[in-house]
Amino acid sequence: MFFDYWRENLVKLKDKIALVTGSSRGVGKAVAVGYAQEGAKVVVNYTSNEKAAAEVVETIEKIGSRAIAVKADVAKKADAEQLVQAGIDAFGGIDILVNNAGFGRPAMMLKMEEDQWDSVVDIHLKGAFLCAQAAARHMKEKNSGKIINVTSVAGLVGTIGQINYSAAKGGVISMTKSMARELARYNICVNVISLGIVATDMTEKIRTDEKLREIYMNRILFKRFAEAADIAPAFTFLASDDSNYITGQLLCVDGGYGMI
Repeated sequence: MFFDYWRENLVKLKDKIALVTGSSRGVGKAVAVGYAQEGAKVVVNYTSNEKAAAEVVETIEKIGSRAIAVKADVAKKADAEQLVQAGIDAFGGIDILVNNAGFGRPAMMLKMEEDQWDSVVDIHLKGAFLCAQAAARHMKEKNSGKIINVTSVAGLVGTIGQINYSAAKGGVISMTKSMARELARYNICVNVISLGIVATDMTEKIRTDEKLREIYMNRILFKRFAEAADIAPAFTFLASDDSNYITGQLLCVDGGYGMI
């Protein structure tokens, strides 16, 4: 009985529909599951790992919510539009968009190939734009919505060996502010969360290489890498009605990394 009461009265995202890009693993998975725990129906997006996406859907269904998995390359306009439409067709709309999809192709600036630059900037920056554009057209009709973009401390302070990633993540911050200015008239809140080093597959080398681990630990004030439980509440807050008067803002969930 308490579970039923909790789902009906205490969850923050009851009856909301959320689309989280790149949510078959890592940060996206943590956000998708966190949203389901708060009562949201979730569109799980993946590019290649269908099995992992299906497992996220299964996890969400075990929680007692609903989810679908949709394959889409968000850097392609047609895919981004089809991804948003899939959520509308399945659940009747999109209330929350989290632009999380991304990957890294590191190289030093003087050795970086053009395709390394293009692929990373396309997925992180162009992909976020295309998904936001498609979702905002729907949100405009409803006169409400939440768009949460994901950036990194690399977009604030830069990083060696990932100039493509840093440039894209810096662009996400400026893009968020422009989106917020344009979409406020439609009651759409647009914010950006900056993450530090989160314990995911993407950061495995940093976390397991002794030399790299020491370098990053010296920059993190809390002296530990983030876990899913550390980041999910910030995403829930910006997706919920608690943040209805907040837009165009950067929220750093990085253990103090960005201060140094």
